[in-house]
Amino acid sequence: MNHAEHANRSRAVRLATVGASLALASAAAVAHPGHDATTVGASLFAGLLHPFTGMDHLLAMVGVGVWSALGARSPREALRMPFAFVALMLAGAVLGLAGMSLALVEPMIAASLLVIGLLVALRAKLPAWAGMAIVGGFAVFHGYAHGSELPATAGALPAVAAYVGGFSVATMVLHAAGIGLGGALRRHAGWLARLAGAGVALYGVGLMVA
Repeated sequence: MNHAEHANRSRAVRLATVGASLALASAAAVAHPGHDATTVGASLFAGLLHPFTGMDHLLAMVGVGVWSALGARSPREALRMPFAFVALMLAGAVLGLAGMSLALVEPMIAASLLVIGLLVALRAKLPAWAGMAIVGGFAVFHGYAHGSELPATAGALPAVAAYVGGFSVATMVLHAAGIGLGGALRRHAGWLARLAGAGVALYGVGLMVA
């Protein structure tokens, strides 16, 4: 690859990184859409779509991936926190589907954005167990919200299982997107990671005071 081609490729990477990062950071200015529980049905498609219909869930899941990638020393390490998030999210979803009570769900979801955003902005490096505990604890509340927003009349167990599988796959996709973005930011534009994290944290603050 000659110098001109290398320069063009580097410029394209930088532009893509800037665009993705600013999109994540500017999400703090987007009004909180929430989820319309009355329209949720028990199906694979509904599950796949559900994490994308609430900016709170979307930012938290992408943010976990970004933070994981920023501090990981290997691809395997980058997967630890996303796996912890998905596992504890499923536990929370079971609680929600069972109709069990869990206090402070919305405040804890807002707090998850504040904390994860700050961790990204600071590029905080914690022991693996601590990072997994933080994101896993918040994931219980995200999962509970997913499960509790499914109407009691949603359908038979196979349909409910398909819904749970759908939002689990969607969550993993968002984590993977965050890992990819975090890796790009780590290599090319660390300051944009700080900007994006600050935006997510501010969004969390906005949810707390709304």
